[in-house]
Amino acid sequence: MPRSVMARVAKQAVRIAAFVRLAMQRGGSPVGIWRKAHAMYRRDGLAGLRLGFYKVMTAVETDRKDYAAWLRRFATLDDSGRAALRADCAALKLTPLISVIMPTWNSPLVFLDQAIWSVRRQLYPHWELCIADDASTDPQVRQLLERHRAEEPRIRVVYRAENGHIAASTNSALTLAQGEFVALFDHDDLLSEDALYWMAEAVNRQPDAGLVYSDEDKVDGANRRFDPHFKPDLNYELLLAQNYISHLGLYRTALVRQVGGFQSGYDGAQDHDLVLRVLELLAPHQVLHVPRVLYHWRAISGSTALAAGEKHYAAEAGRKAVREHLARVGSAAEVLPSSATPTMNRVRFALPAVPPLVSIIIPTRDRADLLGMCLDTLVQRTTWTNYEVIIVDNGSVEAATQALFARLPADRFRVVRDEQPFNFSALNNLAARAARGSMLCLMNNDIEILTPDWLEDMVGFAARPEIGCVGARLWYPDGRLQHAGVVLGVGGIAGHGHKLLPRGYGGYFGRAVSHQSYSVVTAACLLVRRDVFEQVGGLDEQLAIAFNDVDFCLRVRAAGYRNVWTPYAEMVHHESASRGDEDTPAKQARFAAEVSFVRQRWGAQLDSDPAYNVNLSAYYDDFSYAWPPRSAAEVPQGAVMATKELP
Repeated sequence: MPRSVMARVAKQAVRIAAFVRLAMQRGGSPVGIWRKAHAMYRRDGLAGLRLGFYKVMTAVETDRKDYAAWLRRFATLDDSGRAALRADCAALKLTPLISVIMPTWNSPLVFLDQAIWSVRRQLYPHWELCIADDASTDPQVRQLLERHRAEEPRIRVVYRAENGHIAASTNSALTLAQGEFVALFDHDDLLSEDALYWMAEAVNRQPDAGLVYSDEDKVDGANRRFDPHFKPDLNYELLLAQNYISHLGLYRTALVRQVGGFQSGYDGAQDHDLVLRVLELLAPHQVLHVPRVLYHWRAISGSTALAAGEKHYAAEAGRKAVREHLARVGSAAEVLPSSATPTMNRVRFALPAVPPLVSIIIPTRDRADLLGMCLDTLVQRTTWTNYEVIIVDNGSVEAATQALFARLPADRFRVVRDEQPFNFSALNNLAARAARGSMLCLMNNDIEILTPDWLEDMVGFAARPEIGCVGARLWYPDGRLQHAGVVLGVGGIAGHGHKLLPRGYGGYFGRAVSHQSYSVVTAACLLVRRDVFEQVGGLDEQLAIAFNDVDFCLRVRAAGYRNVWTPYAEMVHHESASRGDEDTPAKQARFAAEVSFVRQRWGAQLDSDPAYNVNLSAYYDDFSYAWPPRSAAEVPQGAVMATKELP
């Protein structure tokens, strides 16, 4: 056996043995573990074996969404970890001064004191704390601030003569800042003790960074942590819907001053307004995401951390910020409350002055009942008028199918015959060559249209020059969610995020109801401009059945476009009912070959999705936590670590 193969086998054996030990420690029966794993191996091979061990291991967790347990296991700094981070601080090539700017006004003294101490205890020493008191009427606030200033020379305080609210008071704190970067900090929140180190470490990795942001969680009055927000990397369409960047935000000071600091009239959404104005001056590579929880947002009665609806004015201020940003960058659009979550936004981009012809491509083979439903709902419910339908008939033989074709009006419908063995990629490529439209909509024959303006919404995104593929929100017939964007790495290659989520639920931090960028969207309903389709060479015909949409979207992304998912184009997907399951040895062999093909072509990209977070599981599609995080580099030094999650 070649040495490289032996090394891989040994590595897998070590990993599997580690999973068995850990599962037994968590209460799993050795016999039960082996039986379940053996069943997975017989069905799905080595990949199934690894997945089986992981699922056995996590099944004995009392709750895989238990954040307190997750923190204890993976994100608790000990003394050796602190010592290591201090040494790393001393070794940094760049040690920028970070000005933490904090407005205060009649702050609860216990929380204000804790907030200041969380800055004073930073492991990274190159900081200053710039506090602006916004004319507090409680004299004890000033006494507390003066005590801290006397004890710590890196604390600077300015007292405003009159109350000006948060934008004005934050600007006052900004006038004190001498650092190369400013970090925004609320008067009752907490920083993790390693927060500023990881911000500085990110700047060392990208010296021209203009904005760095981290993950965050919430903390109650007793400092119990909960509700972690594990965020994606820069995701412009999501940022238009909500200010997911939020805390901790580190901005290059010169940029903040260049855009005029904080603007009045945006109270409650002043950070959203600032980040949009700063982004207008940055290239995407200058925005860095640190996938660590470095900020603890105080959740007490009356705060937006506890309930976004506590401050309705903040939602409208956020929409105002988005409207003005889009106007500044020349994007004509409406900004409306999200229909599912009114505290978030829906952006409807203006349609082209001349509505483009959309060529809707539908491969099919018999099952006239499914295709008839698809075409009937398409005609009866679609309000977009400038479209054609190209049906690619892959060897239909049933009389009902021929009768259906015969009744279709020739001015809008065309049937293209292809007798070759089923190849989804080849069928779509054939129809694309015959299409007359400047936009191509790939659609399965088992799609049932729900929202009449689905094409208006999708065209609004697809017409933008920076956008490649646009995907729709698809439901199972029982009302559970089938597609809300595809997450790379889940299940080995890719999986649908929020799959099976019941209707009416917003998902992880509203991501199941917010338009956003995803690396991949499903080709069950996918809209793309013809020029983009042709630029990347269409679908790869080596992928006849599975993952052709994953590969296509990744090639579109590699060409420099963003792929977008929208929740406002809704359909029922009857899930490939006309093709059947992977239930024969030949089909399973073909599927395994396609898995291997995609894995070899895209490699590590499948394990590092910018729309997903390494602290979220690669084995479940419900945005639950990764046990442990999927890269040791993303776990605080000194944390108690179990065996690494398998790739």
